[in-house]
Amino acid sequence: MRDFLKRLPKAELHLHIEGSLEPELMFALARRNGVELPYASIEEVRAAYDFQDLSSFLEVYYQGMSVLRRAEDFHDLAMDYFRRAHAEGVVHVEMHFDPQAHLARGVELEAVMEGLSLARREAERELGMSTALIMAFLRDRPADEAMKVLDSAAPYWEMLDAVGLDSAERGHPPSKFTEVFQRAKMLGIPRVAHAGEEGPAEYIREALDLLEVCRIDHGVRCLEDPALVERLRDEGVVLTVCPLSNVRLKVVERIEEHPLPLLLEAGLRLTLNSDDPAYFGGGMLDNFMACHDAFGWSKETFVQLAGTAIESAFMSDKRRLELHRQLAESV
Repeated sequence: MRDFLKRLPKAELHLHIEGSLEPELMFALARRNGVELPYASIEEVRAAYDFQDLSSFLEVYYQGMSVLRRAEDFHDLAMDYFRRAHAEGVVHVEMHFDPQAHLARGVELEAVMEGLSLARREAERELGMSTALIMAFLRDRPADEAMKVLDSAAPYWEMLDAVGLDSAERGHPPSKFTEVFQRAKMLGIPRVAHAGEEGPAEYIREALDLLEVCRIDHGVRCLEDPALVERLRDEGVVLTVCPLSNVRLKVVERIEEHPLPLLLEAGLRLTLNSDDPAYFGGGMLDNFMACHDAFGWSKETFVQLAGTAIESAFMSDKRRLELHRQLAESV
């Protein structure tokens, strides 16, 4: 099955590019930029990846991010992930990035965009990989700050495939960002949002009604609200689920307890993704294999999941047709 899943053309819709920073690259960039890390070795970094919840993860996540200073750092970060993902059969990657986390450190948006844009062009040219870019707002920061970031990104609006909402969910409902997302809608920028990971099912409803998102990132707690499940099914809303992430952040204790099979049985449209692969125990292939090992899913189920990802990705119709053809040929 591993060979089949590796060969399966996979589109990843839920990836935080800062969360793909492997310890080896973290140390290399720290040396290049003269950044002192709170870790003495790569082994010590990996030992810190024993998270109790989302907040404890974010503490380590932001520490690692401190090594990203210049455009070339963001280029190297993205290309390092693209090459690993390509080796696992990933054909399309949609990157969330967090401009506020970089601006707060004195890193200008220009450096982030220059580095990521260069990596996107290189990935297409060298790997035949298509990509999309999602500018995410930190929900535990003020909404007016997010609005300022959106407006300051005016030179890059045409480069954004979507805006998103991420970071610590509890106590930060989507409704807090209604005006920001309405502004993005006026600009013609699609919208996605994290909801129903550690926050309640009601956050999913808010994201749909107030932010008018086209996809829900995570969304696994929708099962707490049968009426919401029915709505998600009837409207065909896609959930970008990240199984290994959910285990590492204690959304569920064990992969075998994950609600993925129940979500599928409910007729919901799902995709599998890695979220922050450097921190959560693996990339796309590891997430697919974990689901196979835990749930015994057939090849047909994985083809269905891969097809849903291709169908709901931010890509051209020409590229979508090409990837659907690759998917059919892989079976």
